[in-house]
Amino acid sequence: MINHDDNGVSQDRTHRIKQVRGRRYLPHAYIERHILFIVCLFVLGVVAFFGVRTYHNAAGMFDKAYESAHFDKARNASTLLKKGRPFSILLLGTDTGELGRKYKGRTDSLMLVTINPKQHESRIVSIPRDTIIAPVGYEEAFPQKLNNAYNLGSAKTTMATIQTWLNVPVDYYALVNMGGIERIVNQLGGIEVKSPLTFKYNPDTAHEDPGNLYQFKKGSAQFTHTGQDGITKTYHRMDGKAALAFSRMRYSDPEGDYGRQQRQRLVLQGIVHEAVTSPLTVTSQSFLSIVGQSMKTDMTFSDLKQLGGNYVAAAKTIKTDHFIGKSYDLPIGSSEFISTAQKQRVTDELRKALDLPAKSTGPIYGGYVSEYQANQYGLPYTRLKY
Repeated sequence: MINHDDNGVSQDRTHRIKQVRGRRYLPHAYIERHILFIVCLFVLGVVAFFGVRTYHNAAGMFDKAYESAHFDKARNASTLLKKGRPFSILLLGTDTGELGRKYKGRTDSLMLVTINPKQHESRIVSIPRDTIIAPVGYEEAFPQKLNNAYNLGSAKTTMATIQTWLNVPVDYYALVNMGGIERIVNQLGGIEVKSPLTFKYNPDTAHEDPGNLYQFKKGSAQFTHTGQDGITKTYHRMDGKAALAFSRMRYSDPEGDYGRQQRQRLVLQGIVHEAVTSPLTVTSQSFLSIVGQSMKTDMTFSDLKQLGGNYVAAAKTIKTDHFIGKSYDLPIGSSEFISTAQKQRVTDELRKALDLPAKSTGPIYGGYVSEYQANQYGLPYTRLKY
């Protein structure tokens, strides 16, 4: 692999560099983000493990969820699981159902997770969705945000880009569509979630307009809904529509998208709580069918049984990490540049978590980018080491 450094940064920057974002990069914000995604992963493994009793239902669900990435992986992932070795999985979150959207969509949540059963430890690295990259296979589209790699290609494109960008093997992927959360919550009979802030939200307009207005109160699981008829009703448990309204609001949250991700975590926590207390529901054909329609993964049913049987102890300790970047105003919108120093730090941690020898991180933008291309947008350019 060709390695890069941070020398030769262009001084002729034609786009304004914003101050490094402060509050949204605080470590506690990342601890709050999407921890339940990894818990959900273990729950899927447990479902697969207990699914032996209802083998036909569970196997059928995972057949629906399975979708090969058609990706040339750095190692044989199934063999790793059979041997109880550490492995990685790229967790992607998309929301194609929001405001009636039906297209493939971007992956606005991206995390690379390592799971080490011997150390009883999992590590979640959150990757900013606005990270500036050259998607592998679509380098001519540079600059792009990382969340658009899936939209340009597929899970293969995102996996290949991140594996190249960090020089860390990506063994599996799991794509969760938040649009399927509504049906899952309804199937469980609703969930109870305390809101971290007070806000109003109309899911039809993404603002506080009347007609289909939810109102949530900080520190309380109680909320209200006012419909087209102007009648306000009070509830203590969220159905699927309420859960989506709660998890999708972004503009009125002082934490912006990071606040939204925290509320998504709370919804997933509520789902997990109901799931583990309702084993007959989560192994039913109807529930497994909904899960199969709401996610895609290249983990097989056999892989997930290994996960449920051998890797649950790795959920005892969950460590989180994140990148710190600089924000650039580009034609594609506000975007985050991650330096080689930041990438190397994360690469070192991830490779150590996978019991792999230390190596240099990958190219600064993933796919190949020329100095001329970088200078066009006033972006840093890294010279090759030979």
